[in-house]
Amino acid sequence: MERSGWERRAEAVWEHPATGRMRVPAVIFASEELLDAMDDKVAEQACNVATLPGIVKASFVMPDGHWGYGFPIGGVAAFDPAEGGVVSAGGVGFDISCGVRMLLTGLDVEAVESVLEDLADVLQAGVPAGVGSQGAIVVKGRELDELLREGARWAVARGYGVERDLERIEEGGRVPGARPECVSDKAKERQRRQVGTLGSGNHYLEVQAVVEIHDEKLARAFGLRLGEVVVSIHCGSRGLGHQIGTDYLKEMVTAARGFGIEVPDRELACAPLTSELGRRYLGAMRAGANCALANRQVITHLVREGFRRVLPEASLDLLYDVSHNTCKEEVHLVDGSERRLFVHRKGATRAFPPGHPELPEDLRAAGQPVIVGGTMGTSSFVLAGRSESPAFASACHGAGRSMSRHKATKTWHGGKIVAELRQRGILIRSPSLRGVAEEAPGAYKDVEAVAEASERAGLARRVARVRPLLCVKG
Repeated sequence: MERSGWERRAEAVWEHPATGRMRVPAVIFASEELLDAMDDKVAEQACNVATLPGIVKASFVMPDGHWGYGFPIGGVAAFDPAEGGVVSAGGVGFDISCGVRMLLTGLDVEAVESVLEDLADVLQAGVPAGVGSQGAIVVKGRELDELLREGARWAVARGYGVERDLERIEEGGRVPGARPECVSDKAKERQRRQVGTLGSGNHYLEVQAVVEIHDEKLARAFGLRLGEVVVSIHCGSRGLGHQIGTDYLKEMVTAARGFGIEVPDRELACAPLTSELGRRYLGAMRAGANCALANRQVITHLVREGFRRVLPEASLDLLYDVSHNTCKEEVHLVDGSERRLFVHRKGATRAFPPGHPELPEDLRAAGQPVIVGGTMGTSSFVLAGRSESPAFASACHGAGRSMSRHKATKTWHGGKIVAELRQRGILIRSPSLRGVAEEAPGAYKDVEAVAEASERAGLARRVARVRPLLCVKG
């Protein structure tokens, strides 16, 4: 990335002062190496976001930041409705409430490696993955509306999990304020057979081994230990969330002039938070978030069933579930005063610090677990929320792409990747070799550098590093 206009404020903090139409500065959290490797479009988009009405403090980009739709992926921006703040469909993203959850098996690596092939086959058969994948659960009509209102609570009430799971999910597994009536019939139809499915792209179900502990005290608080096997599930709201994003983005583009809002990029189309359109989008987006929470909860049930067939002694307790494509109403301290803000996190994770009242009591002293996905051939990380001040209690969400999917398919062949990873002891199960090529480990940034930069920037602390044993990919 071209550094012109960017000033280094701290070890891993870079700032572009507010110039031109920018209302606030733009801030990127990154090491020199990560900053230089970012596309120039990231800087442009960060500065564009800083022009939006009602934005507070700064337009932020996490260390895994890369070019996105309107907002950079890894972007964080908070808006004050009392100052004409807006909500942007592009600032949430199309895969509403896409997120990651981690399960603790209580098993050592040795116990799992001996049955890894069988486990891979069972998990692939039990959890549908791939473009347009459909599951055995059919939800429609009033039942689907109930799912969109209740989220993971809907799933647990129907036997897909246990009550304790809800304590380890943001908002207790249910995002309040959902309005299913604001979700189009087309979006609902797309979801009818997609509950309990991974989908495609960068979504995955991964069995992993804890290979490094960075903070012993926090690891104990999270129930993580060296040599233990964990399971990560990464997916979102599937076709329903994408359709909500598509529907409202079109409406926001059309309505922008009527609101007197001019944006430097039509992909930043937005609506005032207090407008009828803004309120409808928030209601639909929250319904999409509940869809994602229900989806991950059902997949958790399917994973537990699969493990029971191969490794019945596994505990599979939920460590935490975090979303990274959201707009959440939160109270934050700004210039010494508490303000009610709407925080967009697009490809960024909420990371509440120790002591935050919304954290479960048994995690409150440690801070919120932040699960950072890597690639099927590298590591992933568990971090812990550290401080509210840098970026409205936010942290990175993954490694972050460094290459487009199109270029990745021109560079790698899926079959060769599967074979190479098998030689390294990593099993891959996927219905699409093209999908494997798109998600080649080399198409992503160095997740270890991203996690380290997050710590150096004061966003979150590194707790543990895990490596993949097997990965079910879409």
